[in-house]
Amino acid sequence: MGRTYNEGMTTITLSRQMGSLGHQVADVVAERLGYRVVWREVINLAAQRARTPEVALATIDELDLLGLRPALKAVRAYQQAVDALMHELAADGDVVIVGRAGQVILRAMPDVLHVRLYAPQALRIQRIAEKNGISAEAARAQVVGSDTSRMRYLRRYYHADWCDSDLYDLMINTAQFSVQEAAEIVCQAAQERAKKK
Repeated sequence: MGRTYNEGMTTITLSRQMGSLGHQVADVVAERLGYRVVWREVINLAAQRARTPEVALATIDELDLLGLRPALKAVRAYQQAVDALMHELAADGDVVIVGRAGQVILRAMPDVLHVRLYAPQALRIQRIAEKNGISAEAARAQVVGSDTSRMRYLRRYYHADWCDSDLYDLMINTAQFSVQEAAEIVCQAAQERAKKK
């Protein structure tokens, strides 16, 4: 398919629920567009810049297994570093940014496509159980914990509702579409956005 979609579109943010196939879709979109995928690199780079490794650990620990509570000053320094990195990534372009509140941080940038992937909780639990070889009960705990953590993150640091449809240009239910189909929809949306420039 090459880079036929990549005329003018430079950045895609992808918000996803655990078990909604977000990383798989991001990888296919990036491959088709010739983009790179950025995910936890943002956490690590921001923590290095802000010199706040404890915040990076707390951020990665979605299920709060470590019980880390970084100081407010460290959290603020980290958030400023994340914001700066997001804008640098968007300025460089040709990138799919997975998570990290990209849909909020880059909301004012007109050339960014904001995508959300979701699926019914029961299906997400089944996917996580199968993927990780764990019981449905354990998978449910992970899915619920992840959803709660992501909602709390956006509310606490950005005063935003993770589920607010106004934050997204495109929302895809992956119960209805395969990874390839969802990726195709995202690529088509990117193409349509580029035409409007």
